[in-house]
Amino acid sequence: MSEKWVIGIDLGGTTVKIAFLSLEGTIIDHWEIPTDNSEEGKNITSDIATSIHEKLVQLNHAKEDVLGAGMGAPGPFDYETGIIFNTVNLGWPDNFPLKERLEQDLGLPVIIDNDANCAALGEMWKGAGEGSKDLVCVTLGTGVGGGVIVEGNIVQGVKGAAGEIGHITSIVENGAPCNCGKTGCLETIASATGIVRIAKERLAEEHELSLLHSMLDQEGNITAKDVFDAAKKEDKLAKSVVDFVSLHLGLVLANIANTLNPEKIVLGGGVSKAGDILLNSVKENFLKYSFKNVAESTIIDVATLGNTAGVIGAAWLAKK
Repeated sequence: MSEKWVIGIDLGGTTVKIAFLSLEGTIIDHWEIPTDNSEEGKNITSDIATSIHEKLVQLNHAKEDVLGAGMGAPGPFDYETGIIFNTVNLGWPDNFPLKERLEQDLGLPVIIDNDANCAALGEMWKGAGEGSKDLVCVTLGTGVGGGVIVEGNIVQGVKGAAGEIGHITSIVENGAPCNCGKTGCLETIASATGIVRIAKERLAEEHELSLLHSMLDQEGNITAKDVFDAAKKEDKLAKSVVDFVSLHLGLVLANIANTLNPEKIVLGGGVSKAGDILLNSVKENFLKYSFKNVAESTIIDVATLGNTAGVIGAAWLAKK
């Protein structure tokens, strides 16, 4: 009898990441395929199924020894039916029956969850949160996403919208508009997009020479990484941006922790790669604003799984 496997799938607008994992969470193989969102995305689920079937043949592993598949998808969707309500980047019409279609094409049971939730589950199972059952994962990328885990279970909420940490409104007077329709959301501050916006606004206002001025003049643009790199070199303007971002991120994390009292808060996404210059400042603000017992019991750390967090978390769902 062959070893039992589970499948993890991380569905994105450009690529689909797929992995086979053992029941202990060891990655057997992982790969990715392009996301074909042409013709209203009609080929997406069949492409995934075909790729999985071909890989099973290559690895000489019977489909009967695969327990099922978990998928992280860019929701929102109905958790019970697996119907995804709307997906701008995937081409599907509203209320697309994702779970049903993938089960038909794959011939295996499928469970669907939000992609940010799957990343959080991955970090809990095999990443920075390993061994923790109460965990908050915050993804700082182009936007800000999140997943909340309580007693080992993802918190989904009555409409599947729990964990929308990026849309917590921080205390910013006349905050910047967010894609969600509100103003002053954390996403407008702590995302890579937000950091660049804040830096450019300060560059326009500040005439004192800065490394960021030179970068902008030479490249015609700046990135969030440029801001952090300049701050590491003691650039005054860049440091002011990092201080502003850290203040609001630390404040939001403190309020989340005061509500949930998690064992760990894990920061992932491209922005988290800034390292200690961001992490240490966030921790200082977290300690400043969090309840004493919460401050003493919560560890803030950086995610370790990178791009594999989503497939590992999705596989965990299938295992469960």
